[in-house]
Amino acid sequence: MPRDPSAEPIIRVEHLVAGYGDRTIFDDVSFEVRRGEVFVILGGSGSGKSTLLKNMIGLYRPWQGRVLIDGADIAAAEGDERRAILRRIGVMYQQGALFGSMTLLENVRLPMEELTELPAEAMDRIAASKLKLVQLEGFEDFLPAELSGGMRKRAAIARAMALDPAILFLDEPSAGLDPITSAELDDTILRLAGTLGITFVVVTHELASIYKIADRVVMLDMETKGIVATGSPEELRDRCEIEWVRRFFRRETGAEAAA
Repeated sequence: MPRDPSAEPIIRVEHLVAGYGDRTIFDDVSFEVRRGEVFVILGGSGSGKSTLLKNMIGLYRPWQGRVLIDGADIAAAEGDERRAILRRIGVMYQQGALFGSMTLLENVRLPMEELTELPAEAMDRIAASKLKLVQLEGFEDFLPAELSGGMRKRAAIARAMALDPAILFLDEPSAGLDPITSAELDDTILRLAGTLGITFVVVTHELASIYKIADRVVMLDMETKGIVATGSPEELRDRCEIEWVRRFFRRETGAEAAA
């Protein structure tokens, strides 16, 4: 599904430096995410994908640089300004992070209970509507343990949408799912991006999902501590100047590429 390549940036990552202790994970990383696109962060183990995501959602404060959400610095903001920024984003963590003792409706209601003063009936209606958006209508009273892995991931997306965010961050949404369930989740992402205009930032290494959902990709590299490639999956597969990036997107070993 094509998105507008001329759309204005909704996220700007500017000269970001981050790490742990005395170890730099990435250095001088800059890119933009356009409003309404599905943007994928890709890289091998240790390349900094999760660290970058946590900086983008304000869990970590960068050593240097900044992340701007609609022009506001998420790490520097405090008080009401920070709360306003956080209401513009939703996050789905890798394992879903649903509360096992709460029903799906109660899980989706939780952000509204914490951050709004809506009456209970309104919260119930909104939570039910979010579950319907991810095709979980009729499962409002189920506990997470009573659902399949794919259904739990979709319920986590519904909770991430509870406050009508402009941006959804998804951390390894296909992890632990079989190919058919993963494809169904991809369809959910594309439908929400297309019908609601939500901007998605997705951390994943699943090539099938990347080809299906991604408008653009940034690829992180542990050795260079930065971005080695940016573009659509097809551009990186066919025209990237770096051979191993082309091989990655073609699923080729060095021997296969040389044959």
